[in-house]
Amino acid sequence: MTTATTTKLAAGTWNIDASHSTLGFSVRHLMVSKVRGRFTDFSGKLVINEDGTASAEAEIKVASVTTDNEQRDGHLRTADFFHAEEFPTATFKSTGFRVNGDDFVVDGDFTIHGVTKPVSLEVEFNGVNEGMGNGPVAGFEAKTTINRRDFGITIDMPLANGGAVVGDKINLVLEIEVAKA
Repeated sequence: MTTATTTKLAAGTWNIDASHSTLGFSVRHLMVSKVRGRFTDFSGKLVINEDGTASAEAEIKVASVTTDNEQRDGHLRTADFFHAEEFPTATFKSTGFRVNGDDFVVDGDFTIHGVTKPVSLEVEFNGVNEGMGNGPVAGFEAKTTINRRDFGITIDMPLANGGAVVGDKINLVLEIEVAKA
């Protein structure tokens, strides 16, 4: 299941608090800038076992993508990109945790656009707090870079002078707060 222990978190299930979390991404646009976006409909959990091993999973509704531009968001939902009608969810399921100093690397299987590939998330543990009367909370920041082509998102939009409208590398930045169930 896992190889690292997570002694800073109490055993049990910790659910993602979507109202205090962000699943964000950025991608190169016209070779000179980045477009940033996020998903607004997602859920997930982190399970800490009594022996300190852990597992994590998340589900993202890809139709909830927003880049604050309705026309672009509509295009992202089409078969050119996420094909949200045929592949409505993206998922992540951990396959292992590795200690990296005070932080972790979480390995797992990421599925989007009907394609599953292994990814490794560099996870910074932000700590645990007793919360505001509803039980303890913990925070994490996770980062990784994926190639959209690896997941079957292969639209080509070349520019006349070289390069492309949309880059291949997608930077994912996840700001996650979990609450103990």
